This record gives sequence, C-alpha cells and structure tokens, in this order.
Amino acid sequence: MAVRTSNAEWRGDLRQGKGRMSLGSGAFEGPFSFGTRFEEEKGTNPEELIGAAHAGCFSMALSAALSKEGYVPDEVKTTARVHLEKSGDGFAITRIELSTEARIPNIDDATFQKFAEGAKKGCPVSKALAGTQIDLDARLAS
Repeated sequence: MAVRTSNAEWRGDLRQGKGRMSLGSGAFEGPFSFGTRFEEEKGTNPEELIGAAHAGCFSMALSAALSKEGYVPDEVKTTARVHLEKSGDGFAITRIELSTEARIPNIDDATFQKFAEGAKKGCPVSKALAGTQIDLDARLAS
C-alpha cells in the first residue's frame, strides 16, 4: 500500500518561532506559527491539516460503503472541527466534530445513519485518532 510523506520545519522558540509545512505531493505548502495554532493569525496549523485529512477520509469511506450496497451518493460534504485545548502542562486534541451532509438517491435516514456511523468508526484516520472523542452529525440533503 501507499506511504505518504509530509514535512515540517520550525525555527526559533515556541512563541516567536516560525515554521513551514508541506505535503510530499506538492499540493500544499504553508507557514505556521504560535499565532496560527493558538490564536487567529493567518496561516495553517497541524490541527487544521488533521481536520482536512479526517473530513476527506470519512467522506471517502462513507461513499465507498454506500456504493458497495448500491446507494451511490451524488455528493458527500464533510466538515471536521478539531478542538485543541489546554491539558495539564501542554495541549491535547480533545475532540473532533464531523458534520456531513450527503445527497444520496433512494435511501432512508435510518439506513444512512447506519452507514455514517460505520464510516466514522472505520475510516483509517478515525482509527488513527481512536484516542480522541469523535462526534458525528450526519444529515441527508433534500
């Protein structure tokens, strides 16, 4: 199977330092800092990238499971909100909220919810983040 690579570089101390993160594919490269991670400065942070990975993984897992059973989605849109909070002397990702909306022909809500819960538990990123509380709000679009 595939092995993916990303890179990060940090220069300086925690508060004044600056860093850059990049994806091995070249699809993204951007700055990060104390301000982009713990405040509202422009730039990215590790949690934002984890959120993008989780939203993408969940959407693909949900689509795969549905399609396998004949419910081919027209669209699956997912947002991940990653909570970084003070924990002891440091910080921790304490919770991830997945919010998804899907447009799927010929499926009822109860069946959809079953597939959404399965995707939440089964996507590889959810499995990697198993020590973190993952909440799911799944809705069918009209």
